[in-house]
Amino acid sequence: MEKHKPTREEALALLHQYNKSESLLKHAYAVEGVMRYCARKRGEDEDEWGIIGLVHDLDYERFPDQHCAMTQKILEEHGWPDAYIRAIVSHGWGICSDVEPESTLEKTLYAIDELTGLVTANAMVRPSRSVMDMSVKSVRKKWKSPAFAAGVDRSIIQKGAQMLGVEIGELIEDTINGMREVAGEIGLQGDSAEDTGP
Repeated sequence: MEKHKPTREEALALLHQYNKSESLLKHAYAVEGVMRYCARKRGEDEDEWGIIGLVHDLDYERFPDQHCAMTQKILEEHGWPDAYIRAIVSHGWGICSDVEPESTLEKTLYAIDELTGLVTANAMVRPSRSVMDMSVKSVRKKWKSPAFAAGVDRSIIQKGAQMLGVEIGELIEDTINGMREVAGEIGLQGDSAEDTGP
């Protein structure tokens, strides 16, 4: 199949075809939001970064044991560019993939994927249940408690920050800012916005 640059609509359709879990969909939107924010901050292609973030866990609900490998297969069948596929597969480096993140895009995806989970967990225990009033300091505090969001692998986030040459604090700030832009979609806008619908 001829390779083409996928649109967000195509990426979204694929995401919904393979994922029904609300938590996985919200995670996809969160990662997309942060990737778009980071791309803008660095003067990179916001659509490319966002689309890659949106489908990075495409296969996780149906094929958790073949994570990354099945995404590669699905996207190749849909004629996605090699650079997009490589970037997505690289986020599983050292876990389910031997493709090491090399570009800034790949390193960013690798670093913020787990971090969105920590920020989400932090929002859920706040009185506001929101990212809108969240500080870097509050996330750092939770970071230091291994029992909090124990499933979040802090070592991956640290490795990603080192690869990017940024401080953890800056990475947390970028992640919060990116998630604020999609707060409504991911249900972390706070109580006041809950009755307004999607």
